[in-house]
Amino acid sequence: MRITMLGTGTSHGVPTIDCMLDNYQRCPHGVCRKAEQDPRYRRTRASILVEVDGASLLVDTSQDFRQQMLANCVRRIDAVLYTHGHADHIYGLPDIRSYCRNQNDAIDIYASQETLDILCQSFDYVFHPPAFVGGGIPRLRPHVLESPINVAMNGVLVTPIPVQHGPLAGSQGYRIDGMAYIPDVKQIPSESKELLGGLDLLIINCLRITPHASHLSLSESLALAQELRPKRCLFTHMTHDIDFTIEEQSLPPWIRFAYDGQVVTL
Repeated sequence: MRITMLGTGTSHGVPTIDCMLDNYQRCPHGVCRKAEQDPRYRRTRASILVEVDGASLLVDTSQDFRQQMLANCVRRIDAVLYTHGHADHIYGLPDIRSYCRNQNDAIDIYASQETLDILCQSFDYVFHPPAFVGGGIPRLRPHVLESPINVAMNGVLVTPIPVQHGPLAGSQGYRIDGMAYIPDVKQIPSESKELLGGLDLLIINCLRITPHASHLSLSESLALAQELRPKRCLFTHMTHDIDFTIEEQSLPPWIRFAYDGQVVTL
């Protein structure tokens, strides 16, 4: 299994427009300014690509989808798994059309019913094509995938992991064999934790240092990782509050902060 961290940032990305407009005066640790020189500080919106047994599985189509596909030279997408319906995780969907055209086929997309409803509302022209089509639209085959359903893709078992992400219903992460990806979460119900035992790799939300209403903070992410105890853990979906060179000094060696373009092989 080959996992590419396409994007590891929160909805603002890093550096943020806010900090640029403020001339970086209030940026914690000067992270946004550091991002101008060190690419490991630059973070696009959260997404991963999982390549396993000949299949390329994309999780979410972020607002930076086009940039991420070009930067990582992604040649094929066999299916897309959606975690939830927030803008930073779905608004790259229209650019899937390039892959549909190149592969000469529709692409399967999987999500909870609530997330599929948001996708249909947000991209009505894709799911209910008009009589006249100008620049082309994606060809998609939508499927409901939510607990307790799981699905085999090219022999790989994909299991949805229901989580709580503020008031939004239908949010979930995914376990793909020995890897689990949960980019947006505040709480994981006990029945979902039971699905996360014996992991080789856990990739999970770590928004910032201070508490947040719908995301895990650093201390909460650390506590959850220590409870689930995967062989390895990567924190993702981070704001400019986190300077990885500072915060990693206090983490155990099996937990690290992910960065855009990072590739992990299992």
